[in-house]
Formats: sequence, C-alpha cells, structure tokens
Amino acid sequence: MDPTRDDMLRDPEFLDRAYDEMRALARRRLAHAGRHSLQATELVNETWLRLVGRNRKWADRTELLSLAGRAMRDILVERARRRGAQKRGGDWQRVNWESAVQVAQEHPEELLTLDAALSRLSEQAADHAKVIELMFFAGLTGEEAAQALEVSPSTVDRRWTFARAWLHRELTTE
Repeated sequence: MDPTRDDMLRDPEFLDRAYDEMRALARRRLAHAGRHSLQATELVNETWLRLVGRNRKWADRTELLSLAGRAMRDILVERARRRGAQKRGGDWQRVNWESAVQVAQEHPEELLTLDAALSRLSEQAADHAKVIELMFFAGLTGEEAAQALEVSPSTVDRRWTFARAWLHRELTTE
C-alpha cells in the first residue's frame, strides 16, 4: 500500500529529502534569474507553507514536485504583481520569455504577461503547460521533468519546444 500524504509528513527522512530537493530546485531556478532579491530558502519556505500549511494533498513525489512547481510560479507572479502595483507605468520593453524571473525585478508586468499566456496554454494543452511549470518555474532539467511526469525525455522535449513556440507567439502578438 502506498503511503498517504500524512504518512509522508510524519516521516522525517521524507521531509528532509523533500525540503532539500525543493531547495535545490529553487536555487537552480533563482541562479538562472541573475540578480534577484528572493533567496532560495525563502522561496522554498513559502512553497512549503503553501503545500503543507494549506493542507494541499499529494499522492507521491511526482505530484509533490508538480504542486511545488505551480506554487513557485504563483509566488514569483505574486511578487511581480506587488512590484507592479508599486511601479505602474511606462517603459515597457519586450523581452525573451525565458528571462521572466529576472525581468520581474525591473518589469514585473512582463512576468504577469507570461503568467496570463501560460494560463491560456494550460486551458488548451495542460500537459505542455505543466512542462513549462516544472522546467521554467521549478527549474527541473528535461530529464527530471520527464521523471516527475512519468513520460519519456523525448516527450518532454517535444512539449517544451511546442510550449516555448506557442508562448513566443502569444507574447509577441499581444
């Protein structure tokens, strides 16, 4: 019988492994962002609070990573919204969507635009949007995303390529 979420939360080894794995993901995610005021530990703590504190349910490691990726996306978007509310205005500049986390510092509107486009993609191709969440927001590699989604690496590559092209089209036509 598979362990339940509550069993996993009572297992100190699971908690240590899960926390360490999420912190490594957050470090990788933020390292790609360059200069950023958010620290990996802060991002993981907020993610963990959202998953455990709000009594989110997951069945296994795969689902936990998926939920963590979504929570990290939400946290980064919320921070961008707060900054955007403080700095409304003018000098919008179109940038490559892959630098959205870094751009959130200076142009939080860009991350909000990416989030809206990703939400539209999720409505049309949820599996493709999930790859973006895992690889872009959670910082997983293609191999790790394939493992988390229980699909082949080539499937993740195809979804990643399609989703990036779709998002590029959406972001350049708005």
